[in-house]
Amino acid sequence: MEGKSNEKKGGRRGRACVVVLGDIGRSPRMQYHALSLASQASLEVDIVAYGGSEPHSALLANPSIHIHIMKQWFTASQRLPKILQPIMLLLKPLVQFLVLLWFLCVKIISPDVFIVQNPPSVPTLVAVKWASWLRNSSFVIDWHNFGYSLLALSLGRNSHFVTLYRWFEKHYGKMADASLCVTKAMQHELAQNWGINATVLYDQPPDIFHPASLEERHKLFCRLNEDLFQPLGVRDCVSNGSSLIASRCQNETLFTTEVGSNIYLKPNRPALVVSSTSWTPDEDFGILLEAAVMYDRRVAAILGEDDSVDEEVMWKEIHDGKQCLYPRLLFIITGKGPEKEKYEAKIKRLKLKRVAFRTMWLSADDYPLLLGSADLGVCLHTSSSGLDLPMKVVDMFGCGLPVCAVSYSCIKELVRVDKNGLLFSSSSELADELLLLFKGFPDDYCDALKVLKDGALETGSSARWATEWEEHAKPLITEASSFCYALHYVIIKSSTLGVVDLIFNFSNSKLDQAVSLIQWIVVWCKLHVLIACRFDEVLAISKHSHLVQSSYAAGFPTYVCFHMFQCESEVIVLKLLDKILLANLSSALMTC
Repeated sequence: MEGKSNEKKGGRRGRACVVVLGDIGRSPRMQYHALSLASQASLEVDIVAYGGSEPHSALLANPSIHIHIMKQWFTASQRLPKILQPIMLLLKPLVQFLVLLWFLCVKIISPDVFIVQNPPSVPTLVAVKWASWLRNSSFVIDWHNFGYSLLALSLGRNSHFVTLYRWFEKHYGKMADASLCVTKAMQHELAQNWGINATVLYDQPPDIFHPASLEERHKLFCRLNEDLFQPLGVRDCVSNGSSLIASRCQNETLFTTEVGSNIYLKPNRPALVVSSTSWTPDEDFGILLEAAVMYDRRVAAILGEDDSVDEEVMWKEIHDGKQCLYPRLLFIITGKGPEKEKYEAKIKRLKLKRVAFRTMWLSADDYPLLLGSADLGVCLHTSSSGLDLPMKVVDMFGCGLPVCAVSYSCIKELVRVDKNGLLFSSSSELADELLLLFKGFPDDYCDALKVLKDGALETGSSARWATEWEEHAKPLITEASSFCYALHYVIIKSSTLGVVDLIFNFSNSKLDQAVSLIQWIVVWCKLHVLIACRFDEVLAISKHSHLVQSSYAAGFPTYVCFHMFQCESEVIVLKLLDKILLANLSSALMTC
């Protein structure tokens, strides 16, 4: 999936490289960056990442996006003897660093800007910064969270490894030419304690996230029918009727039925609750399991049922059309991760009458449809740093899906209580919220759920990724890549051949050529030295420019100034020269 750089009419087309030391298919924000860079900034885009999950189809179909897949590091370290495991842990970042550097410096065409996801920080930030030095490219970090805080979940915050990791993260984070982050709380932390000025780019849903139509729901549930009727345990309130449904026409699903050309939602369907997880320690899935048990027992108590009630009889009555004050709940948990098998084993041991669980991994096209077909979303993300927001909630809002989310420090930047969702701090609170929202489901007494759905739809439709990216990310990335291109251009033109080529293209007089050649050699070489010695000063200079006047004041021939002003690529060089003049560094040109 590699390709050559396209050319714009009249000049070189810009190029960006998106770097993810992880599965690109499981990094939606970086996929959206790539799509926006290609479509909104008209750049050629290289993605350097690991494989594993299929990226979104729009990414694969875009001819301006080229995906470069790195091989995964050896993952069987847990099966090694204990004496070798620390050695492998030390070797892992070193090998990742070398592989990453090889891809960034050799395998891809030199970009104007690198955009890297953080975390992971080590060795990603080190490798990308080195590559940006070697290839004269700008270095932009998109801060999703803090890498050291994730490491602290397993090693503890007092670990020396965590302290060292934080130093690397901060040291190389400050070297970035520009930074993006996901919340105002993180922006404040970066500015106050890290000395990094970051621009907030909130996650927003792309257009693929929207409420699903009845036809879309029906087609999705037809595709998922087999998975939906496959229980994690022996049987449950959903799988019990599978044989009955299988014997009917193929146009019936757990939630919908097709009669002629019309599709209907079943009145006795279960409420569909969706949660997306990476099955990692920063999401305590046990809270959801406990809440499910509490919901099951509290509904039984409200309806006056006891343990003597035959669940098989109850399930058959529900399947035959009996409606209860509180519905069955079907939790679909999507995602991959290290703790998935552990929690699946716990689910199998649960004995629930009105609650069922399914775990699955959906394609990038089916996942938005599932969210658009669900009745409620649950988010268990607690944030290792307390400063990031769960993107899954943004996607849910894009589909008009209200959310019950774990409460932590900055979650209210996204979830507005009683407007588009609810917050909880314990399994008991989540169980109470499930009872509140689903009483009388699907039609009666569900006013609270309807209010939240309207609020979620309003939140999701108020801003989209393309709009947010255009306003906050595009100016920052364009400025960084433009400066990089100017710097790269200056260094190339510093050589004698470059100077001669430049002068002879602009000059029509042989006498002027000789005079200009001397002037250009002196100025370009001194400028080259100046940039190398005073790079920070050049970066800090004002962005505003008076191209022709400042160039003429620097001693360039008028016709050169005029032609440089006319040529698109050379205008960038004049901006750089003007920055130096405006900062009163003209004297440095004579003394470097």
